[in-house]
Amino acid sequence: MSVSGFGAERQLTSSARTHALDNNDNFRFDDRFVCFDTRENEIWKVDVASGAETLVYGKGPKAVAASYVPGKDEIVFIHGPVGEPYFKSNRRGAVVSGDGSLRFLDVRDVASAVTPAGAHRGGSHRHEYSLDGKRVGFTYDDQLLPGYGRTLGMVADGKFVVLVSVVPEAEAKAGDLVMAASDSWVGRAGLMRAFIGKVKEKDGSFQNSLFVVDVPAGVDLSTAFAGDLKRFPAPPRGVVVRRLTTTEVSGIVRGSRDGKWISYLATGDDGTKQVFVISSKGGVGRQVSHVPGGVSGAVRWHPSDKYLAAASKKGVVVIDVPSGKHAVLAEKGGEALVWSNDGKTLAYNRKVGDYSQIFLVGFSGGEF
Repeated sequence: MSVSGFGAERQLTSSARTHALDNNDNFRFDDRFVCFDTRENEIWKVDVASGAETLVYGKGPKAVAASYVPGKDEIVFIHGPVGEPYFKSNRRGAVVSGDGSLRFLDVRDVASAVTPAGAHRGGSHRHEYSLDGKRVGFTYDDQLLPGYGRTLGMVADGKFVVLVSVVPEAEAKAGDLVMAASDSWVGRAGLMRAFIGKVKEKDGSFQNSLFVVDVPAGVDLSTAFAGDLKRFPAPPRGVVVRRLTTTEVSGIVRGSRDGKWISYLATGDDGTKQVFVISSKGGVGRQVSHVPGGVSGAVRWHPSDKYLAAASKKGVVVIDVPSGKHAVLAEKGGEALVWSNDGKTLAYNRKVGDYSQIFLVGFSGGEF
């Protein structure tokens, strides 16, 4: 099905380097630039109008997963370690400004027997600012107690806290979470973070279900436990985890900007992987995509909260959430989808020759 609100596809980049969007928030606040990484040690931006590429940061070790900070000419990314191999429990969040100056988001301390309050002792990954710019959510991997699985962390007011408690899989009891990941904010203010949790069921099996962690506006970060050599970090008081589904889910879950809905992937009525949405308050999930052959992921809410974009075997599709109808936006396909802030452009990656390039297509809504 087609819709008149789609524009012609345009290849934005063509240089001999990888242009990874990594399914982040890659448009600057004014939509003039898109940031990307090369999967190595460089962060770049590209002018949406001219296609001119500018190196923003390339002075250190591994630098990946670039994303613009809301309302600012700043890019947050994963900063790897200096002088040691790059792995999941030794990464930090860094922010580079338009003039090239760098600051770190999180304080890392793996030397202290008792971790100082507000610091962590592991690695943070895929940093996502809340839309109001006040909180940064991410996944977290501990270095001092590696028997614990990945979980969620947050930085607010310069302090790190764990948001979700996990336990080692061998020690898990029914209802315990052993991993939390594939997360994103729900709403503008960072009061809810949706995620997929691997939970132990009563029959001893494990299932990947959809959860939300509520993080109140007035949460006292000083009540969090930063951890020691024997005890894993614990969330601050007042943080509450809610389970929303009892069925198997997958993909990176995404929250709508109005805070009402969460999207996720699950098995559809035809047996293929499709997009579902569920109220952030709980309830029954609703299948909103019926794409032949299913969808593969990269689901992103349009800023209006009326549409969802996704990658599929049919190409890049846009789904009208109220009706469940879909239209193929780019038949050749794409991955790592990201909407512009004004909702008029969708960017995505597609491999051309040896390199992943950035493509753009216009969108003005309409009836499907």
